[in-house]
Amino acid sequence: MTYVVTADGTRIAYQLQGNGAPLVLLAGQANNHHWWDAVRADFHPARSTLTLDYRGTGDSDKPDIPYSTELFATDVIAVLDELGIDRADVYGTSMGGRVAQQIAARHPGRVGALVLGCTSPGGPHGVERGNDVRRALARPEPGAARQALLELMYTPQWLASHPGPYHTLGDPGMPAHARRRHLVASNQHRAWDLLPDIGAPTLVVHGTDDLLNPAANAPLLADRIPGARMHLIPDGRHAYFEECRDQAGPLVLDFLTSARRL
Repeated sequence: MTYVVTADGTRIAYQLQGNGAPLVLLAGQANNHHWWDAVRADFHPARSTLTLDYRGTGDSDKPDIPYSTELFATDVIAVLDELGIDRADVYGTSMGGRVAQQIAARHPGRVGALVLGCTSPGGPHGVERGNDVRRALARPEPGAARQALLELMYTPQWLASHPGPYHTLGDPGMPAHARRRHLVASNQHRAWDLLPDIGAPTLVVHGTDDLLNPAANAPLLADRIPGARMHLIPDGRHAYFEECRDQAGPLVLDFLTSARRL
C-alpha cells in the first residue's frame, strides 16, 4: 500500500493505475476508492487514474478530529504533491464532487478540467433530499436502510440483473466516529461563494431520477460556475456513473479530451 503523510500527520492511502494524463477520481461520502472499481478501467485506454481513501476510510488513518470537504481537498493536493503531479483533471461524484469544488476553487492551478457528478453546492443554496428519503434511510428494521440506499443508487431493473457486490454503499470497515465525521463534513459543505472562482472547464453530470442528491442541483452548479456545461442522464439514479457507464464514461472522456484542446 502506498501512502502520503499530510501536514497534520495523517497517512492517506492512494492508488495510481493506468497510463496517460492523470485523472483524479473522488468517491462519495463514507466510501473508499472501491467506489470506482466497476468503471475505473473504462478510463484507462486514454488516461491514468488516481484515487485515494479519504481519511476515515480504507487504508488511510482514521483520526477522530473534525473533517471537512476543504480538508479532504487538502489531502488530495498532498497526494498530487507526493507524486509530482502539478496539474490533473478531477472527476468527483456525490461528496467527491463537493471535494472537487473545493480543489478547483482553492487550488485553481492544479486542475485542468473538472467534472462534477451527482453533487451539490451545499448550504442554503443546495436542494436537499426529501424527508421521505431521509426516513427511508433511517428505518430501523434489519436491512431496510441498506435496501433503501440500493434503490436510491440503482434502478430496479439494474438491481435485478446485477446481484452485487456493491461498492457504493459505504466502507464496511469504517469506525462509527469516522462515519459521523464524514456525514458532518458533507452536510457542512458550503461552496456557493466559491463557485464563481472556478476557472477550469467544467462539466456537470446528473441522473434525472436521482433522489439522494436531487437533480435540481445540477443547473444550480452549471449556472454558478463560469462557462460550465451540463448533461442530464435520463432515468439515471445516484450511481449513474456505474449503471449508465456506457453513456457516462464516453461523455466524460470526450469532455476531458475537448477541454485539453482549449
